[in-house]
Amino acid sequence: MALHKDVKDKVIKDFGTSANDTGSSAVQVALLTESIRLLTGHCQKFPKDFSTKHGLLKKVCQRRGLLTYLERKDSAAYRQVIGRLGLKK
Repeated sequence: MALHKDVKDKVIKDFGTSANDTGSSAVQVALLTESIRLLTGHCQKFPKDFSTKHGLLKKVCQRRGLLTYLERKDSAAYRQVIGRLGLKK
C-alpha cells in the first residue's frame, strides 16, 4: 500500500530541508513511519493478510536501520526525529 501523494508531500515538507529533500535520513524515517501506520491499520482489519505483515516487518526493520544510522551520525537530529514522530527508544 502506497502513501497518497498529498500525505507524502506533507511529510517531506515537514521533515525535509527543502521541497526536493527526499533522501535525508529524517525524511526516509518519517515516510516509513507513515507507511507503517497505514499498514498496521490494514493488518488489524485483515489479520490473515500475511503478505502485508511480511511487508510491514520489512519496513520496520528498514526504519530501525535508518534510526541506528541517524543516531550514530547525528544524535541531535535523531532525538528530534523520534520526538516529532512519537517513537520510543
